[in-house]
Amino acid sequence: MNPGPLVDTHAHIYLADHPVIPTATHRPERSFTDRDFLRTLDENGVLFGVIAAASFMGSFNDYTLQALRTHRRLRATAIVAPDVTLPELRAMDADGIVGIRFSLRNYAGDPDLSSPEYQRLLRRVADLDWHVHIYAEGDRIARMTPLLLNAGVKLVIDHYGNPDPKLGGNSPGFQAALRALGSGRGWVKVSGPYRSPGCDHPALAARLLAEAGPERLLFGSDWPFVGHEDEITYRDTVNWFEAAIPDAATRDAIGRTAARLYRFA
Repeated sequence: MNPGPLVDTHAHIYLADHPVIPTATHRPERSFTDRDFLRTLDENGVLFGVIAAASFMGSFNDYTLQALRTHRRLRATAIVAPDVTLPELRAMDADGIVGIRFSLRNYAGDPDLSSPEYQRLLRRVADLDWHVHIYAEGDRIARMTPLLLNAGVKLVIDHYGNPDPKLGGNSPGFQAALRALGSGRGWVKVSGPYRSPGCDHPALAARLLAEAGPERLLFGSDWPFVGHEDEITYRDTVNWFEAAIPDAATRDAIGRTAARLYRFA
């Protein structure tokens, strides 16, 4: 088997009976465990994995933290309340949390990043050398990106910036991703093309690569493809990545970028 990407920077684990938030846009009917994820990585030649906090579980991070304590091949982001304490964040850091996530697509309202509570949280994120991981509609990504960069944090934008197929590279989220790359504190995931069907993802990836090189790009599978679990295979995601980034040496460099950002190296 040919080796897959060095690091998968985007996957989810959860149990079907985990508590979900009242406004959850997805209520899982089956479980996808840490062991399922690691077995999938092994089957596809991927060494390290990153758990992205699932929106529907809100700040319930217990299962992720348990997985991090058990498997040193894993790192994760967490959803936290703005009043989370510094000792709580430091304990998460020791377990392998490397950032906080705003997963907002299809949810009402933006976090008030200018409030004292969020300014304090973002300062702590920066001081911990974590990053902010964001998934939202393109216009919301565009609104939040300058606020986050002005707060001094590192920023990771999911799924090409959630482009609009009618606008392509002119989509507000993709343009915000380009600005984040240009700041020197932004990274963009070449991931989830099935979440923006109709876009020319290889062309978008080529533009991202031309803008910032492999030092600012990341591969993510989005396993287990929430809402599309029976439509997509993990090998599909590796094939998409190879189509978007056809040069093997460049893909290897993207893997090393992820290893540094997520503290595997």
